[in-house]
Amino acid sequence: MNKAQRRVLKRFPEAKLSVDENGYRIVVVNNVSLTEEYFLPDTNDDEQAWEYAAIAAKVTQNFNRTHPARIDSTSLEEKIGRIENRKRKGRVNAKR
Repeated sequence: MNKAQRRVLKRFPEAKLSVDENGYRIVVVNNVSLTEEYFLPDTNDDEQAWEYAAIAAKVTQNFNRTHPARIDSTSLEEKIGRIENRKRKGRVNAKR
């Protein structure tokens, strides 16, 4: 098991190597290819297929992490409040 394969299986435990007339590709539930969304080609090498799937998993994770719909205003307000509290504590301690 290579590094790319471990990375994909950590994120998608149900991922499997699939072979058809176009070549190798990594599929998850319901025969959906991980690389299909990003227009990555099927390959003639199974290791290259795992590497493409690792790239797709990484990009998907980055999109999910930074998606605007994921951020709600309450968490943003709490974060700003914590920052302001730290600033106030710093000003109070500096005056003493």
